[in-house]
Parts: sequence; C-alpha cells; structure tokens
Amino acid sequence: MRDINSLNKVILIGRLGRNPELRYLPQTDRAVARFTLATNERFYKPSTNESDIRAEWHRIVAWGKLAEFCEKFLTQGKQIYLEGKLRTRSWQDREGSKRYATEIEAQNIILLGRKDDVEREEETFTESRSSEFPSEESSVPNTESEEDDEVPF
Repeated sequence: MRDINSLNKVILIGRLGRNPELRYLPQTDRAVARFTLATNERFYKPSTNESDIRAEWHRIVAWGKLAEFCEKFLTQGKQIYLEGKLRTRSWQDREGSKRYATEIEAQNIILLGRKDDVEREEETFTESRSSEFPSEESSVPNTESEEDDEVPF
C-alpha cells in the first residue's frame, strides 16, 4: 500500500549514452533493458563570469514490452522524455561486501528530437506490427483528407 504523503516519481529529458542492452530473465522469460541517459545542466560561475555545462548520468531499467520497445527504437544519442521511479537494489559481491545500485525504473518513454526521425520510426513500427496482427484500421476506409487536418481558429 502506498503512503498518501509520499511519491516516488522521476521525470527526465536527455540523450542515450549507449544502445539499450536487452536480456530475458531465465526463470520467467521476462524482458529487461538497461541503458544510460545523460541530462545536461548549465551553471554560471560568478568568479570567472563564465557558464559551463555539467552532464549527469542516470542508469535506466525498463521491463517487459517497454524493454522490447527500447531495444527496437532507442539508439545512442537519441533524445527521449522518460517517466519512472527510483529503485535501489543490493547484492553481495564476490568478496562478500554488500553493494548498492540506484537506478531509474522506466514506466513511460516518449521519443523526442526531429519530427521526421520519429515519423520514420513510427512507420517502421506500424509496418512490423501490422504484419504480426490484423489491424482494425485496415477494414475501415480512410475518409480523411489533408483539408480535415486544419484547426478552424
């Protein structure tokens, strides 16, 4: 049960440091993807009258269908919007010392960047999905035209 007065939510906009690594857990065959995300922050140094950029690196973990999405559509340098929550896990290393890692468990990812790149990826995703599953949209004729897209303001 979640405490009413607490919230574990992370929102990041950044660029991927490397391509996601997709693996499947042996017992459950559940997909898990891991990658890093860099966020940049500009800060001002009053002593030198200059500004500088500081990069912060985040470890990201995605599970299930979201992990498969990451492996298929995310590449190094791609800009994304990510929503998730902080998770800390612990384990014992080979010497018996207790180790900790804090990661962000992704819950929602939106592709950002140039529009034409996103559209090309969505077309590829749609084409691959339509071959796997019959689409309800294919049975409905397309009656929309370019004129219908304009908003009457």
